Amino acid sequence: MELKTVLYTKENGIGIITLNRPKIMNALDDTFFIEISKIMDEIVADHEVKAVILTGQEKVFAAGGDIAFMSKANALQAQNFVDLITPALLKIEDSPKPVIAAISGMALGGGCELALACDIRIAAEGTIFGQPEINLGIIPGAGGTQRLTRTVGPGWAKYMILSGLTIDSDTALKIGLVTAVVPKDKLLDEAKKLARALGSKSPIALRAAKDSINRGINVDLSSGLEYEKKTFTILFSTEDQKEGMQAFLEKRKPNYTGR
Repeated sequence: MELKTVLYTKENGIGIITLNRPKIMNALDDTFFIEISKIMDEIVADHEVKAVILTGQEKVFAAGGDIAFMSKANALQAQNFVDLITPALLKIEDSPKPVIAAISGMALGGGCELALACDIRIAAEGTIFGQPEINLGIIPGAGGTQRLTRTVGPGWAKYMILSGLTIDSDTALKIGLVTAVVPKDKLLDEAKKLARALGSKSPIALRAAKDSINRGINVDLSSGLEYEKKTFTILFSTEDQKEGMQAFLEKRKPNYTGR
């Protein structure tokens, strides 16, 4: 598949997606979301890939949507654009394989929303985050009002979205938008280290855990607990559960097969 907006490579069971429009600060347009959707389909079908890293360049992760592209859009075209965005980001969010966002430079607007669709976010020192859409007379349209609120709570989400102000990496860590802040030259290494750790787990258990968390966010506690209980029970019918517990008793590393 020929890619125009991203690069995709594989390294020891890790799929690495790199945003690749640095001259326009990795602005996100319709082509990007079409390509990210196709790559995620490829990743899900590729049994060699155990975990995924989504990253950009040192100076920019993604500075948001392509304003030149959006400035000419009417309401119908805007609807078509967000209808393209939503399923693409859901493929990241719902992927059975964990996705780590390794963020450096700027993650603004759609760039912040793209990171929010990932499971875990790691930031380089000096990274800034923001949802500045209000400054353009619009609101986030790629899940910002929903995923940001679920991640950092309504207070910080309203602060960022209503003011359009940015926050730095230290503040992002404090409010739970990211889980770690590392030196810029260590960002990809740390992301790979985490990806390898995730890739060593049972893929069935990883998928079940992620699914339980994602479903639980959107239902009441009682329903979430019931779903977790059923998922927990089903895992006892898998070979990976038997292998994991036997390896623990035998004091060795488990050899998971995903069955």
